[in-house]
Amino acid sequence: MTNLKWTKKLSIGNDILDSEHRNLIGMVNDVIHAIRAKDCHALAQAIELLEVWLCVHFANEAKIAQAINFDFASQKPAQQFSLKELQLMRNELMLKNGMWPDRATGYFARFLKNWMIDCHIIDLNMPMKPALQAYDYKFWPGWCGGEAAHAIKADCSPALVISSTGVCGCRCDSYSSAVG
Repeated sequence: MTNLKWTKKLSIGNDILDSEHRNLIGMVNDVIHAIRAKDCHALAQAIELLEVWLCVHFANEAKIAQAINFDFASQKPAQQFSLKELQLMRNELMLKNGMWPDRATGYFARFLKNWMIDCHIIDLNMPMKPALQAYDYKFWPGWCGGEAAHAIKADCSPALVISSTGVCGCRCDSYSSAVG
């Protein structure tokens, strides 16, 4: 199995979410590489990073869906299931301490590909595409002081808007309602 690749056909019509999907695909590739290399340390780091960014991505998806009045309620259980499956996969592989059989490598690589591309992007996110077509490709509802598209105007990543301090990542000192 080759590395996963983001292609234009996976675009759901929003620059933020498409960019995050590209980054998440890269992170999934890092997890697959660590599994193939049977490198438990790299695997633990790669899965932890993927889990953190999935939480950010899921929050961004929900915020955009809410802003465009797209019913996203059914997504939450699927998102939680995805995080649980990643945790189970990590735990199972870590218990083997790099001594997992080659068939496990193939199984988890296929699982990650199917989950990221087929289940997450195509099945869960693609239904939002028709609703997103009514908005600019760079649409971002903004969490900083309620100002629409603030993150894009400030040239910072929306993921940076979600910070542990509740302050906008572009350092405008606006409180982020996404936190807290």
